[in-house]
Amino acid sequence: MSIEIKRSIKPVDYNDAIDQLEKRLEKVINKKANELIWFLEHKTIFTAGTSFNENDIIDKSIKIIKTSRGGKITNHSPGQLICYFVIDLTKRKKDIRKFIISIENSIIDTLKEFKIKSISDRKNIGIWVNHNKENKKIAAIGIKVRKWIAYHGFSININNNLKNFDKIIPCGLKDRKVIKLEQILNVNYRSFLDVLEKKLIKNLSVSNYF
Repeated sequence: MSIEIKRSIKPVDYNDAIDQLEKRLEKVINKKANELIWFLEHKTIFTAGTSFNENDIIDKSIKIIKTSRGGKITNHSPGQLICYFVIDLTKRKKDIRKFIISIENSIIDTLKEFKIKSISDRKNIGIWVNHNKENKKIAAIGIKVRKWIAYHGFSININNNLKNFDKIIPCGLKDRKVIKLEQILNVNYRSFLDVLEKKLIKNLSVSNYF
């Protein structure tokens, strides 16, 4: 089976998205559906992964949705590109580490196409760019694996409102700042998405794992 590519034009409700993701997960586990890469946006929302700490919430008035993904607390809002996936690792030697590297490289390679240098960080998962002599996070990654099927995904800040991150300690990192693509380079959102899609398809190709 091939990977289905899905793009949602309007923002998708977070709970609806996760419900759809988990239904696809069950179908992929039971070999009843294709793998999935889904590009979308959410309205403003704060989500917490399995390792989040209550102390990471600065503004106690915000509503937090707890999720099953890995990682800590983050914000989603319009202008931030979300990529969810359901990928079968049994086709990819059950290599979780290489899968994560494939995701990281897809984002790094996409940014490189727009002349932006970025790096991954083993200690602080995500993608970072050096801006004004300071490493800042441009992409967050949160993955869960069930029965060797990897799901959830990553987010990339394109032109979203970064003030929302002031209400939390993003990903539990106190002294690290976030950045959006718009602050570095004026890039068309659609063009960026087109390149990212191609990089993901290439890097997640089963042939890359053998």
